[in-house]
Amino acid sequence: MSADNINLKLKIWRQKGPKTPGGFVDYDINVSTDASILEMLDELNDSLERKGEEPIALESDCREGICGTCDLVINGQPHGPVPKIATCQLHMRHFNDGDTLWIEPFRAKAFPVLKDLIVDRSGLDKIMEAGGYVSINTGGVPDANDIAIPKDAAAMAMDAAECIGCGACVAVCKNASAMLFMSAKVAQYSYLPQGQPERFKRVEAMVAAMDELGFGSCTNTYACEAECPKGISVTNIARMNKEYIAAKFKSNNVEV
Repeated sequence: MSADNINLKLKIWRQKGPKTPGGFVDYDINVSTDASILEMLDELNDSLERKGEEPIALESDCREGICGTCDLVINGQPHGPVPKIATCQLHMRHFNDGDTLWIEPFRAKAFPVLKDLIVDRSGLDKIMEAGGYVSINTGGVPDANDIAIPKDAAAMAMDAAECIGCGACVAVCKNASAMLFMSAKVAQYSYLPQGQPERFKRVEAMVAAMDELGFGSCTNTYACEAECPKGISVTNIARMNKEYIAAKFKSNNVEV
């Protein structure tokens, strides 16, 4: 073994389909410490294909920590042991020669396993479809100073908008709650004037969709913030709860 390579024992979840029982399968690999975990899995799949075996199904796209599709649990932690990164940004240099890596898909009732390491995260898309948008005609691109937005409000909206919708918050939550994800999407509009016309309708519709899709409730364990690759703050959940209460008052014609 060269100084730049390590041997790893892999225990990877294999499952043929959503209605088929799955289980961990053992693999051994020698890999460069400069490789990301997805590059390591690519190498493993190449070796499986050369042997005529079926490769491990996994999902990824940008591989830059932006798209949120590389949703894996490594040694019991969504996105792995390094804080504030997506799975694709985790490199083998964070592990030692001879380590065992348990690699499995996100676990949540609302995220059924499709195959191997791929889960159906379309529930998050359906929450967004319910209200995570601005439907007013915004016209062309305005001049930067046309709409006065306080610097603090703009900064908080941008912080919330950093959410990449990966679902790690759902996977780590003991209740499989989507509250951190949804609150970030509500907050990115509620801080800005463009989001005000649909403010109350948005939060009611998104909460209703979340409940209907089988996501759990929030019990404030803060695990979601701890595992979020973008460090989205749970203060967004408090803000969303305030928005939801205000929306209910508005629905009942109570002045807010």
